[in-house]
Amino acid sequence: MMDNNDLKESNAKQLDTTDHKETLQAHKQANSSKLTEQQVLIAGGGHVGLSFALLLAHHGIASTLLEKNSYPTISPNDDSKRSHYLDSRNTALSRRTVQIYQEIGLWSELQSHACRIDAVQISEQGSFGHAQLNKADEKVESFGQVMENAWLGRKLLLAAQQEALITLIDKANVTAVEQQTGSQSTAGVTLSFTYYDSDEHEQQLQGSVLVACDGRDSTVRQLLDIGTTTYDYGQTAIVGVVQTDQPHEHVAIERFSPAGPLAVLPLTDPEGDGNDDYQTGYRRSVVWVCPTGEETQYLEDDEHFLQTLQQAFGQRAGTFTTAGRRGAYPLTRVLADAQVDGRCVIMGNAAHTLHPVAGQGFNLCMRDAHVLAQMMSAQVLKGADIGDPQLLKRYEKSRQTDQKRVIRFCDAVVHGFTHPNPAIKLARNMALVAFDKLPNIKPLIANYAMGLKS
Repeated sequence: MMDNNDLKESNAKQLDTTDHKETLQAHKQANSSKLTEQQVLIAGGGHVGLSFALLLAHHGIASTLLEKNSYPTISPNDDSKRSHYLDSRNTALSRRTVQIYQEIGLWSELQSHACRIDAVQISEQGSFGHAQLNKADEKVESFGQVMENAWLGRKLLLAAQQEALITLIDKANVTAVEQQTGSQSTAGVTLSFTYYDSDEHEQQLQGSVLVACDGRDSTVRQLLDIGTTTYDYGQTAIVGVVQTDQPHEHVAIERFSPAGPLAVLPLTDPEGDGNDDYQTGYRRSVVWVCPTGEETQYLEDDEHFLQTLQQAFGQRAGTFTTAGRRGAYPLTRVLADAQVDGRCVIMGNAAHTLHPVAGQGFNLCMRDAHVLAQMMSAQVLKGADIGDPQLLKRYEKSRQTDQKRVIRFCDAVVHGFTHPNPAIKLARNMALVAFDKLPNIKPLIANYAMGLKS
């Protein structure tokens, strides 16, 4: 249930959206041809690419999205039950990300599989320091929501397939990117691609702007000869779903160990809504970080994995009773040396792949996508060039503060809580105690974590 401040904030946003829609509709009637002339190409149709296409469509902007993998056929009437009860990766959505999906009218489709976070417990294994954030103290509806990646991806894809302003092309391998300079009428981007399961000749698409959301090893980024700055953490994340004998009560647990940061997050059960106060949930998403080279023992031996979790978390989550199939993901920070090149934008993991600590990566990508969609919408309303390189550079500059802050925060947490020096260990535990006790610190940190201060 929303408090008064949340309700006012929501109503204000709704009024802003309504006013914007009326303005956009008037613009469409007065000069509808300009909308069809503004061609946006998107390379990469994962969660970020699909979300960006839907954001553009919300503003009346058409896009063509290319994805190298084959999209499944999805029916709106598909059974919504969780067919892979203990077999899924999950994403923590910040409050700001939830607000973005609310703005484009998609949250009502997503929320049945979302489990809200009412409290966050933070502690270090074998140490005295601990802290807790509670939604009532911070006067928020929740700190965020946890959702299965498979469900989020399916709903994003279904929404894109049903959106007339989005053209989806899957099984497409991008092979070349060429930019044309000149006046607004002659400038643009040509994207060449082939279908990977056929012998068809190379095909081309032309647009005013290209947005690359094609992942950490981005093909478009490489074709544009944009370098990266990388850092190998020497860690591997073991990601999966477990079940405990005690209900999660919508509490997320962040635990730091000598191996790295660990997290146990609340999830929905197969029956019921994760935002239902009366639901008793026992499923939890787990992110277990270990030194690279040690992952096999946690992947192949369920009993060993559960025992290791139990030792690390104690009884904070109860007894870990069941483990689903896990996946292992080497952790490397990858930052693009530039996020804009002429009429091309690098976005999502192609722009910044971060350590999963605190679950900031996807949420940062969503804030990037939201800002760029708004800036492009303003261009369309003015009848201006949607791919204007100066506009795209302004976008790049506008996102630097938020991006740098999140990157510094993630690295500080990873390095600060894995350093073995006893003096540093004492200092970080005292910092946790101070964070828990001193006024005005929690609201600031909480707002940044929720994406509300960017």
